[in-house]
Amino acid sequence: MSAGEDDIWRDPFAPKTPWRYGLAVAVHIALIAAVVGLAANPDVRAATQDLVVRLIEATPPVPERAPPKPLPVPPQTARQAPPPPVMAAAAEAPAPASFAVAPQPPRPQQVAAVPVPAAPVPVVTAARFDADYLHNPKPVYPLFSRRQGEEGKVQLRVRVAADGSALEVEIKQGSGFARLDAAARDAVLRWRFVPARRGDEAVESWVGVPIVFSLEH
Repeated sequence: MSAGEDDIWRDPFAPKTPWRYGLAVAVHIALIAAVVGLAANPDVRAATQDLVVRLIEATPPVPERAPPKPLPVPPQTARQAPPPPVMAAAAEAPAPASFAVAPQPPRPQQVAAVPVPAAPVPVVTAARFDADYLHNPKPVYPLFSRRQGEEGKVQLRVRVAADGSALEVEIKQGSGFARLDAAARDAVLRWRFVPARRGDEAVESWVGVPIVFSLEH
């Protein structure tokens, strides 16, 4: 085999020089010896065992706990707001008074209330028919009643107006003869009266008027 053929068939991974191969073998042997020495050291072995045990030891399962029951909430009572703080002012020394207070006048004595007299009730004056200045004529005596001798007294009731005129004449009590009663009524109906008064005011009122028929007069 020629030299060129030897280069072709040579192992490409083989070291090109024998001294490099020997150096690699020596390094491997030194590493192995170091590992064996460390393994033989008791301190290293104890630490290694503890580490292995701790890594392999399984963590014990944690028992599941029931959820805590909710605590009863006490009813909230309305709280009154605290009173605001009162700021107390520092007492100052009294300043000397530069003026004098005049004494107050004495309290007036209470005077008893005097009752006010009530207004006087106006006096009512009744109507009149017998005043001389009225000049009221006497009733006419019926002629037939004279011949028949009829006599009697007629009691009349007259409603007098505020102006003194007769508004209405009623026969309160008759004489017993219709002619005498009618004659008395017709005469008084034309009379004038002094009207009744309430104080200074003339008012309407009723008044009684007696009429007497007698043959002796």
